[in-house]
Amino acid sequence: MTESLGTASEMREALASGRTSSVELVEGSLERAQASASNAFVGLRAEAARAEAAGADARRANGDVRSALDGIPVALKDNIAVAGEPCGCASRILEGYASPYDSTAAARLRAAGAIVVGRTNMDEFAMGSSTENSAAGPARNPWDPERAPGGSSGGSAASVAAGIVPVAFGSDTGGSIRQPASLCGVTGVKPTYGRVSRYGLVAFASSLDQIGPFARTSADAAAALEVIAGHDPRDSTSLPDPVPPYADALDGDASGLVIGLPREYFVEEGVDPEVLACVREAVTELEKAGASTREISLPHTAHAIATYYLVANAEASSNLSRFDGVRFGLRADGRGLSELYRKTRSEGFGPEVKRRILLGTYVLSAGYYDAYYRKAQQVRTLIRRDFEQAFAQCDLIATPTAPEAAFRIGERSDDPLRMYLSDVYTVSASLAGICGLSTPCGLPGGLPVGLQLLAPALGEPVLFRAADAYERRTDWHARRPGEGS
Repeated sequence: MTESLGTASEMREALASGRTSSVELVEGSLERAQASASNAFVGLRAEAARAEAAGADARRANGDVRSALDGIPVALKDNIAVAGEPCGCASRILEGYASPYDSTAAARLRAAGAIVVGRTNMDEFAMGSSTENSAAGPARNPWDPERAPGGSSGGSAASVAAGIVPVAFGSDTGGSIRQPASLCGVTGVKPTYGRVSRYGLVAFASSLDQIGPFARTSADAAAALEVIAGHDPRDSTSLPDPVPPYADALDGDASGLVIGLPREYFVEEGVDPEVLACVREAVTELEKAGASTREISLPHTAHAIATYYLVANAEASSNLSRFDGVRFGLRADGRGLSELYRKTRSEGFGPEVKRRILLGTYVLSAGYYDAYYRKAQQVRTLIRRDFEQAFAQCDLIATPTAPEAAFRIGERSDDPLRMYLSDVYTVSASLAGICGLSTPCGLPGGLPVGLQLLAPALGEPVLFRAADAYERRTDWHARRPGEGS
């Protein structure tokens, strides 16, 4: 089997020196995907990827290098559309559906010369925190196949952690990039809302969804985000601001940065003490790199989980109404339109998706809208103001990414509330629309945990700067499954 070169930066250098070719990189990626026990992929683009890799090699021979990802194998979550390819959202209801168009993210990756080798496993319609709610079966954490990789972008996180690809893309609605990045020991970035186009991303909660990268290093994540970011007139929420060269922020220096430590996030209740210890040690390393810290408060944190699940489920109820057996995928037999709708949705959606549709429909219904959905939106505004006030005192905020390391598959299947609390540290940033990054910061018990860094809207450069400074002082990002703690 072709050995992985590890990071996208290493692959780029090997391509430039002629030590390898894109065809060889893609072949190695496909071999590792087929041999992996992680169930990270729901489909591979073997022949198309090989052909695209050959094209990338031919361009390179003529001096045409399009981007930092040109000729590099990458993976896309199964809810990001690629023209002519299945886009199933890990759901039975989209069986047989192929996208007639590229998402903006896929189109920009194609234009940059990146080679999409396959579609990654996920929680059905991105609803979950473990990648167990998948019609393709659960994805498995490369650090321990009996444990979950997190979710909903668990397949993308696992594909990078297992060394199948150096970069993968997922979607983050309430933590679905950052939480699996933490559990799989890789870097994951949720961009500012509107920084990356949602065109061609199958909607879960439209006011929250964002596409972002997974990688082994902050440098690779920065390069990947730079490729897909930027204004898109096909997405009305897309921000017009130009995309800065994120690599310029990677100077290894945290001097002058003020890091806020929210007192509400550093409490002993509900979090593994070893996780808190790792995060505190990470903050100390950032102080050694020149940063200073101060305690801050995000007073409405206690209401974030309830607010998120009201807003997200209400939007999901609306967005998923389009899957009715008439236009897309699965179509059940039924006598009359009502029975067709009922049978298709009953057979096509899994239990977690049904649960969230019912909750969302309930909070939008007459008599409950004001009491639940409107109230949640009001609290969302308060949460956003908390961050605005906090960032008046600091440049970025440091917290745990998840309250514990990877849990066992099946351990929380019958306890939805406990599963939802896996996102307790990530949903607030999603509600506020700010950017966040998770980087590995320890291996308590041989399982990775993550440091979450949060910055104001369009503050991605400061995230990459701080993460790069931390990586240069530690080697947690370089640890691999099977190497021990």
